[in-house]
Amino acid sequence: MKKSKPHQFYSFLKKWLINTIFISPLTFLQFYWSMGTFSDRMSSGCLECLFAEDALFMSVITGIFLSVIFCLFSFIKRILIKIGIEFILLIFVWLFWNYSIFVDRESSWSTYDFNAEIQYTISLSFFPVLFLGCLCISLLHYQEIKARFVSYKNKHH
Repeated sequence: MKKSKPHQFYSFLKKWLINTIFISPLTFLQFYWSMGTFSDRMSSGCLECLFAEDALFMSVITGIFLSVIFCLFSFIKRILIKIGIEFILLIFVWLFWNYSIFVDRESSWSTYDFNAEIQYTISLSFFPVLFLGCLCISLLHYQEIKARFVSYKNKHH
């Protein structure tokens, strides 16, 4: 049975809000874990801006943006493909922001070349992005993952 338009909109809005509630705080935590060593450094783009303000703003923007994108992926029925795409997109966005923070608060005050900026960003970000990315995607798809394991367990017992 096809769902009514208001029901579809409510469903989309609910999913978007839940995604935003998970993605934004985990993004904020990721910034502090990955780039926290630069939290006391001045921004080259805004001398009065605090690291916490920048991290909060980027976290909310990331949560809103990725939540919309992830909701649009609802047409993908194969859960592993959907999870893979979302994970890669999340990691890409986080690494982009981490690179921006590194450039803004460290390399713009020094003589890093592009390759050094990328290497330094990845070395600081690797474990936090991987760990929190897995946690984030797992939380977003907890019900689907749980259902898959329950059905697998029931088939093999």
